[in-house]
Amino acid sequence: MICKRRYLATGIATAAALLLSSCGGGGGTDTTASKGASGKPVVGGAATVLTPSDSQTLDPARMGNNFASGGIVGNALYGTLLVDAPSSGKIRPSMAESFDTKDGGKTFELKLRDGLKFTDGNPLDAAAVKYNWDRMRKPATASPYLSDASMVASTKALDDTTLLVTMAQPVAQFAQSVVTSSLNWIASPAALKKGAKSFDSKPVGAGPYTLKEWRRQSSMQLTKNPKYWDSPKPYLDSLTLRVSLDSAQRINTMTSGGADLAIETNMQNLQKAKEAGLPTNALPLSGGTYLALNTRKAPFNDVRARAAVAAAIDMNSLNDSVFEGDASPVTTLFDKSSPLYADIPASSPDKTEAQRLFDELAKDGKRVSFTFTTTSATENRALGEAFQAQLSKFDNVSVKIKVVDFSEFLTLQTTHHFDAAVTSAAFRDPEPRLWTAFHSDEPTNMSGVADKKLDAALLTGRTATSVEDRKAAYEQVQKRLTALHPMLWIIRTGGGAIAKKNVGGMTQYGFSSLLPEELWVKK
Repeated sequence: MICKRRYLATGIATAAALLLSSCGGGGGTDTTASKGASGKPVVGGAATVLTPSDSQTLDPARMGNNFASGGIVGNALYGTLLVDAPSSGKIRPSMAESFDTKDGGKTFELKLRDGLKFTDGNPLDAAAVKYNWDRMRKPATASPYLSDASMVASTKALDDTTLLVTMAQPVAQFAQSVVTSSLNWIASPAALKKGAKSFDSKPVGAGPYTLKEWRRQSSMQLTKNPKYWDSPKPYLDSLTLRVSLDSAQRINTMTSGGADLAIETNMQNLQKAKEAGLPTNALPLSGGTYLALNTRKAPFNDVRARAAVAAAIDMNSLNDSVFEGDASPVTTLFDKSSPLYADIPASSPDKTEAQRLFDELAKDGKRVSFTFTTTSATENRALGEAFQAQLSKFDNVSVKIKVVDFSEFLTLQTTHHFDAAVTSAAFRDPEPRLWTAFHSDEPTNMSGVADKKLDAALLTGRTATSVEDRKAAYEQVQKRLTALHPMLWIIRTGGGAIAKKNVGGMTQYGFSSLLPEELWVKK
């Protein structure tokens, strides 16, 4: 089957930084890695990589650090301060030697490697990191990671390689925000100060590659940075990133040998690749896409209306009707691979209870009528129609579908002019995604849920330092979300990569962001 649902929505919950795949987690599909080329990495050669989106800017503060929108570009041009281990999620140093807290997350000390330099010859020092991080905290910069950057109250360069970071409130897991955002990418302050047009034509970082040519909406040519700090990486002499928006086209190109590697948003494509004998890689994610119910106004300012819709929708049936059974409905908030996993059901369909609540609301003069707002993409409208079809089987509830263009859809986060809309909170570690999605003070809280117990549990999860305490806190988060019904979890999302058999070094970190310096081709 060709995946017809190319992209379900943008991740408004992460300020549009994340482009989501509606094809999700592949149902029962096995997406574990299958190995490519083995042995000692080969230095030299070139590779072509298919990407599922085109970069709109090369300003690292405004790029998305994830598998679907900008991850490989940012990693190539700017390198990484930190990465995490694919299996455990444990933070590991890269251009930073360490990023430690000794006071439970009140302050952090970032220690850089000696001798780091941008390609313009300027030092990548503590002052450069300070400039980039302080710039991200300014709303005028328009960073999609403003919420992440705003967790920092102040920064101070103690010496050339040491940055003191003082947090607005203790966040013991702040390193997770670094590896899953563009805080991980540092550009030359001198180049940034020349303005956006100049920087996009000649971005300056300290990453494994430099920009040779950028043809917007088509391709990007990258060449090896001979002064990259981690020699002999990058192994390849050059890298071509080619935009390939269509999932069917990507898998066809890979199986016919038309590219060396593809960044993949479609889990079914990963399965097809494995069946064709091609190496694959994917990282499991928790959370996923969800339908935000706007609690700020009727009908969803009444918890009974939210509970009724939650009880009426059968996600397995929705999976069959919209995704042909190929997606993975979110059954629990955390994936089983997470140390924070708890067997707390994300939804419990109950048609009898749903009808009882719809009838009760109608009797009280609050008949449930709402609009499902979506974009003009066929696949997005199909999801709205599936919700509409399921709810049409009940009395005293009606659903309309409103189709808006993409730019208007993105404004919903600030205008709140919607009743129900699909967004995302997908993550490896819940910090900071659950906070930004559901804390009452966050502008990215699409549903508008405001609950003291939920806020308290999120705060405990954010500030706790042990796995046990964090797990207990997030169990409370799950219970409050279940009780309040501000949203309905839909499907898992995931990101992976497909390669030719002679390609080695497929390595992802954070939000499935691919590390280009690790790639090599066996001759």
